[in-house]
Amino acid sequence: MAKIWVYGDPAEGGQGYKTTLEILTRARAIDGAEVGVVVLGPGAAAAAKTFGEYGATTAYVSDDEVFSTHLGGPNAEALHALAQAHSPHAILFPMTYDARDVAGRLAARTGSTIMSNASEVTGADNAQTPVLGGAKITEVSLNGPEPKLVLIRPKAFEASSAGGGEPTIVEVATDVSEDAKKVILTNRHEVQASGPTLEDAPVIVSGGRGLQQADNFKLLEDLAAAIGNCAVGATRAVVDAGWVPYAMQVGQTGKTVKPKVYIAVGISGATQHIVGMKSSDRIVAINKDEEAPIFQLADLGIVGDALKVVPQLTEEVKSRKG
Repeated sequence: MAKIWVYGDPAEGGQGYKTTLEILTRARAIDGAEVGVVVLGPGAAAAAKTFGEYGATTAYVSDDEVFSTHLGGPNAEALHALAQAHSPHAILFPMTYDARDVAGRLAARTGSTIMSNASEVTGADNAQTPVLGGAKITEVSLNGPEPKLVLIRPKAFEASSAGGGEPTIVEVATDVSEDAKKVILTNRHEVQASGPTLEDAPVIVSGGRGLQQADNFKLLEDLAAAIGNCAVGATRAVVDAGWVPYAMQVGQTGKTVKPKVYIAVGISGATQHIVGMKSSDRIVAINKDEEAPIFQLADLGIVGDALKVVPQLTEEVKSRKG
């Protein structure tokens, strides 16, 4: 029976370990898998019962603050010691910044195979990743020393409870070396949002270069407010131009989203952006270029000037909502 572990990013603890639960949902469906979870940092033990409900039979946990106040080193060292002691076949990581750091450090210690940007795990030694902007899916065989390390895209799976019991708790030793504690996290800043986050919003309206200037993002904010429970996103081009903060970026190097409705305003449909939103249930595109690639993906396309169409759409939404 293959031991499959899921690593829980401590930074996601305040958000209920959302990506961890997504990956646990998939891991428990792998034939012959004995699923464990490793979560290090404050609140880990309290969350253990939830991990059991999602399929983990064993939870390796520590609430020690050393795992949240230092960058990557203590976590990788502890995970390495656990892997040596318990010999997992594979460890699945969320593709967050902190988890990528830990996975890279662990790979350097073990010489293990490491795969990034996986969209599916088809077996204990196999995974899939999108290439060519998601136009093709590549099947990857994971060879080399164990444990195999796989970084998985957020929203790749739908989290669902298995109704399992409480997992066996294994306390993780916290005798971390001084060398692993060289880098100290002095501050963590989270952008305060007035509405839903991009990852959780059922409706997202995103803007691109077609909005012409930063001030015109106010049109998207007005539309989002009229719709309600709607988040505003952006393309990499406008983020790089400094129009909006990076936290709003949707795409390969930004957020991966899966809303019920995605409204792309003034977005041509570059591959980098498409990768982050193509799984949306319904896609609406507004662009004055009728040849824009985004229309090939859209369920509904509106050819027109976004600066004229969006205000009209906002008024129509308001009138229909009374």
